[in-house]
Amino acid sequence: MGKLCARAYRRFGLTPRGGWIAAIREALGMSQSDLARRLGVVQSSVVKMEKSERSGTVRVETLRRAADALDCELVVLMVPRAPLQETVDRQRLKVYSATINRAAAHMELEDQAVSSDLRQHLLQQAEDEIPDSALWGIGSSGQAPRVRFRDRRWPDTAGPG
Repeated sequence: MGKLCARAYRRFGLTPRGGWIAAIREALGMSQSDLARRLGVVQSSVVKMEKSERSGTVRVETLRRAADALDCELVVLMVPRAPLQETVDRQRLKVYSATINRAAAHMELEDQAVSSDLRQHLLQQAEDEIPDSALWGIGSSGQAPRVRFRDRRWPDTAGPG
C-alpha cells in the first residue's frame, strides 16, 4: 500500500492509527515481544514491521506472516475507482480521439457537451475498430497508440460540420 493510499485509509477511518498489526496485537493483549516470539524474530523486528505498515511500505509477505502469527486471515483488496467498463470506454475514447479529426479531439479535451447519440456512435465505431489489447499501449511520450480507421462519416445530426 503506497503512502498516499495509507493516508487516505487513515483519513477516512478505515485503518487504525497505529496500523492493523499493532491494533490486533494490542486487542489480543499481546506484547511486541510476544509477537516477535511467535514470528521467530527479535522484538526490534516487530517495531520495524509495525512502523513499515504505518508508513505504507510493508510487504505483503510480511503482512501474511504477521496475520498468521495473530491468527488472522490477510485480505488484499483492489477496488476499481470506477466501473471497469467505464474505464475501458474512457480509454477507448482517448485512443479514438487521438486518431480522428482535430475537431473531435478538441471536443473531448474542452469537455464540450457531446450528445449521448454521438458518444454512443463514437464508442461503437471505436469498439468495432480498436481491440481492447490496443487500448493500453501508451508509450513513454504519454500518447495513445495510433490506430487506423476506415473512413466513416459523422451521423448527420450529431457531428461537427
